[in-house]
Amino acid sequence: MPDFNPQVQSTSSPFADVRGHHVAIRIPDRDVAIKWYQDKLDWRVVHIWAHGDQQLAFLAPPNDDRFMVELLAGGDPSPHPLPPYKDLVDSLRYAGYHHFCLTVADIQAAVDELRQRDVRILTEPFQVDEINRKIAFFADPFGNVIELTEAI
Repeated sequence: MPDFNPQVQSTSSPFADVRGHHVAIRIPDRDVAIKWYQDKLDWRVVHIWAHGDQQLAFLAPPNDDRFMVELLAGGDPSPHPLPPYKDLVDSLRYAGYHHFCLTVADIQAAVDELRQRDVRILTEPFQVDEINRKIAFFADPFGNVIELTEAI
């Protein structure tokens, strides 16, 4: 059963073969970010490389190679870091990229484990009936918001 009522797929589209691959997030320190993703989320380093003055890495969940996070560090980033959000509502005050989402089988168990690992939880799980999901949000050490979702 789908999460909600999606439109009929368009197999004749010239973009019919498009699939998600990764999301990139700008972070101030690649090594700190890698350690956080490994320690807090058990993610794996898929590849590390440099491009000019940029330090990059692809990381993947413990048991999924279909989606990755690309870490972008180095160079001379803007002096405007993300503000430390008080909670999810506070984070919605800013335009632009907001979060990426990860599916879990048991959202409460995932949030409980994150809490035990000292991850900053932005919201406890709550139900969104319109999409047949429970969702919760947390943040990495640099303020990047990550959503968890569980189908109900």
